[in-house]
Amino acid sequence: MRNYWKEMTIGFAVVLIAFLVFIGVNMIPVILMSLIGVLLIVAAKNRGHLATASGERKSRSRMPVQLSFEEIGGQERAKQELVEALDFLVKQEEIKKFGIRPLKGILLTGPPGTGKTLLAKAAAFYTDSVYVAASGSEFVEMYVGVGAGRIRDLFKDAKQKAAKAGKTSAVIFIDEIDVIGGKRDGGQHREYDQTLNQLLTEMDGIHTSETPKILLIAATNRKEMLDSALIRPGRFDRHIQVDLPDKKGREHILRIHAKNKPLHESVDLMKIAEESFGFSGAQLESVMNEAAIYAMREQSATINHPHLSMAIDKVMMGEKTDREATKEERERVALHELGHAITAELVRPGSVSTVVLSPRGQALGYVRHNPQQDQYLYTREFLEGQIMIALGGAAAEELFYGGRSTGSRGDFEQATNIVRTMVESGLTELGIIDGSMMTPDGWAKINSSMLDQLMDRTKSLLNEYRSVFTSSLEVLIQEESLSGERFRELLDSPKGEHPPKGEHPPKSPFSKGDPKGSALWTPETV
Repeated sequence: MRNYWKEMTIGFAVVLIAFLVFIGVNMIPVILMSLIGVLLIVAAKNRGHLATASGERKSRSRMPVQLSFEEIGGQERAKQELVEALDFLVKQEEIKKFGIRPLKGILLTGPPGTGKTLLAKAAAFYTDSVYVAASGSEFVEMYVGVGAGRIRDLFKDAKQKAAKAGKTSAVIFIDEIDVIGGKRDGGQHREYDQTLNQLLTEMDGIHTSETPKILLIAATNRKEMLDSALIRPGRFDRHIQVDLPDKKGREHILRIHAKNKPLHESVDLMKIAEESFGFSGAQLESVMNEAAIYAMREQSATINHPHLSMAIDKVMMGEKTDREATKEERERVALHELGHAITAELVRPGSVSTVVLSPRGQALGYVRHNPQQDQYLYTREFLEGQIMIALGGAAAEELFYGGRSTGSRGDFEQATNIVRTMVESGLTELGIIDGSMMTPDGWAKINSSMLDQLMDRTKSLLNEYRSVFTSSLEVLIQEESLSGERFRELLDSPKGEHPPKGEHPPKSPFSKGDPKGSALWTPETV
């Protein structure tokens, strides 16, 4: 039975107050005292809540940090720069000998999942320092002055913990510092400004001769958002870019996360690193974890290459879905993806890893490319080839159905983004031009001119391989997947002619670069 004692008490109090007022008793002092009591109770609860939150932060900061730089893969340059910056805490005599001013702050910038937090933890371990961590969101409150107070408490807490632990230094790590360190525009965000001003004051108050020494490490994905007063020399003296790992770095990360997993002896992690172009360290860890889940699901004793391949698809595209497509839709999707695959194979021989006809994430089918070499500079010919690959699906639909479908929307977005890159890089007939000076009509004109021309080239190229569409379509519909090797076997005889073994099909005249160049794309969506 429900307990109504609270409602009954409130009701009795209301009736009693009404009765006393009715008989002429002055209830104003009683009411005021009651309100003051309620406010005091609420304030006490809030202080208790803040103390609990502070205790949780303190308990997190007390956790010992046992992570070395050797356990972080794929960031050799970033680790080297960070170690040089940390040496003022480790090699103090050498620092004094050369008259080097110790650093106060180190800013780690880069995409999400690249290991910025891990580097901060490894920095504390390398310098034998107390590690105190906080997130930018912890300093944001609706009450003015709370954020600034928490900044003061953070630095005070770091000094006290270092002294208590007998350490000579402390590392303070603030993640997502752009939350409190954003540019000040004189607007209404006074609380943010006070928090940032307090952080600047605390950094100016870090004296290199005091003990324990304080080093502030901050991380952000958006360096351009930070206030110039925060990132100037004398505060954040060193800015370290933590980029996505290259192929060698990806292999190193995969090996680190494979140490406690039963990999089959036939698994080649270098090949997995090639297939995971553009993956961050967090994504690579997820690939190994998902592969282990697939192996456990199949009750396999070891993790095999197919498990890792499926894991890459899942991390890149999402889990398989139960969407049922009609026969006509499946054929259109298959032809669309074959258009991407044939174009990619002709423009970049050997680049197609898998052609898949099964719903995954938001895609009804996709092509996964297999870049064999990381590439960071692109010529006009290379980018035109990428546009042709993006347009290959729509071109195939036009060849076989006389029109396109909504499945080409994502492809067109990719193509127009490449055109914008080419214009801003001076790789079009417009020459060197500032993209911000282009009018909407100007963008529309250059987009239409380039994409229409490359679409015609793509359709002309695919029209010569109609027989490949026919032979591949039947296999793809039946098996729902074509490996790169199997697809290249079907492509080797587009007109019934069998080229010598090991010889690639005729190379497209639009590809003048390295035939094994890196593909830019994640799998095409439909």
